[in-house]
Amino acid sequence: MVENAIIGGTGIYSLEGGSVEETIKTSYGEVRVYIQNMKGHPVVFLPRHGAGHSVPPHRINYRANIKALKQLGVKRILASAAVGSLNYNYPPGSLVVLEQFIDFTKSRPYTFYDGEEGVVHADLADPYCVRLMEALEKGSQQTGVNIDGRGTYVCVEGPRFETRAEIRFFRSIGGDMVGMTNVPEVVLAREVGICYGAVGIITNWCNGMTDQPISHGEIRSIMRKGREQLLRLFVHVFTGMDLDEKCRCSESIVRL
Repeated sequence: MVENAIIGGTGIYSLEGGSVEETIKTSYGEVRVYIQNMKGHPVVFLPRHGAGHSVPPHRINYRANIKALKQLGVKRILASAAVGSLNYNYPPGSLVVLEQFIDFTKSRPYTFYDGEEGVVHADLADPYCVRLMEALEKGSQQTGVNIDGRGTYVCVEGPRFETRAEIRFFRSIGGDMVGMTNVPEVVLAREVGICYGAVGIITNWCNGMTDQPISHGEIRSIMRKGREQLLRLFVHVFTGMDLDEKCRCSESIVRL
């Protein structure tokens, strides 16, 4: 059993060091993962978009990914997310802990409960594990990785980027950042009782937030720096911190 997993988003496709590749068969399809030892602790790495960023956000097999991690015995997931900023307090280069989400996806399978087990609901009042959020913030102080705050993640279907009108709307309803992948990933983790925490790497301002055009060279530079910082923080949380304090992530299912 491997209790800790990292899901890498855009720009994070592998971990440093040697790893063992495994293909996990699930009822939703096969998933390729990489398991490696970090300071005496086994950690699973799962590249969300596949090797070489080959799978677009709306085609990711989220159910297979989470089911594979559950079958491996994973109890905790830390995930990265490349996002655009809706909040002038979070400029490009910021790292923001995801605290809430608003879902604007349209056509994704987003539950393991399709009626075979009756009517089942998941309580997502606090969708991200409170203990992991606290661990990320405490770990940032211990590692020197700067966390700029917490925020609300607006998830869109993709793969297109948003219009200026959509960005104005997302800001008006309290969004801090926009991305395309965190829902239904966080929902599915909660359904199977896995603690889930995530950090957004702010790569750019959203459309209409500034008059400057998006610089793809600057985004790549931010991603490289953000990748190094996040992986250092995630590894520290999993290998250097006590994560046994009880949370309620495994108690959120309501059966009617």
